[in-house]
Amino acid sequence: MIVEKGNVYLIPCTLGETPPLEVLPLLVKKAVEHIDYYIVENEKNARRFIKSIVPKKSQPDLNIQLINKFTDPSEIPPMLDPCYAGNDIGIISDAGCPGIADPGSEVVQQAHARGIKVVPLVGPSSILMALMASGLNGQNFAFNGYLPIDKRERKTEIKRLERLSGEQGQSQLFIETPYRNNQLLESLLATLHQETQLCIACDITLPTEYIKTATAATWKKIKVDLNKRPTLFILQK
Repeated sequence: MIVEKGNVYLIPCTLGETPPLEVLPLLVKKAVEHIDYYIVENEKNARRFIKSIVPKKSQPDLNIQLINKFTDPSEIPPMLDPCYAGNDIGIISDAGCPGIADPGSEVVQQAHARGIKVVPLVGPSSILMALMASGLNGQNFAFNGYLPIDKRERKTEIKRLERLSGEQGQSQLFIETPYRNNQLLESLLATLHQETQLCIACDITLPTEYIKTATAATWKKIKVDLNKRPTLFILQK
């Protein structure tokens, strides 16, 4: 008898301690209810999220595999083996949507190569939500991940992104490790042209959410503490 392959579900999670069903649709809860095989970035966080969505789900019955920046590429294909036995697999990121600025994309790539159906579920993406609320160009944009830590290299990259934005009319998005957010903001304000637009979006979907777009000149007059707060930066010249 031929067993139909299971699917790979991309299961979004919250961006912080927000009650899950305040920001996630019912379809996410239904997926978690029936899936017992998971590929996750952090097991403890994933188990806590699963319990918050479906409190009665048996934790000992969960089959969890890890994928992160230390995972060897050769370890990824076997993670999909449960699909060949007809089981669905859920991929869960540490925050937001799997596959977006997240190592889960490597599993998705392998699923496509093996003819396994990939099902993305709706949920919060800090990148898209920041862009939505910024008022900057949502027709042409680029996410650049982390900027260099070295001050000189970071300044050069900021100037490059600002120039690229001006030439192509493209919004440039990037992030920083939360405890270095204030240092990045200082670098931005010291480097950007006075009229360049800068959006700062932090703690998205949380009670402390803060989203504001203003010129670099205006930001120099604003006091905001971004330390240890998940933040998206968007610039547009």
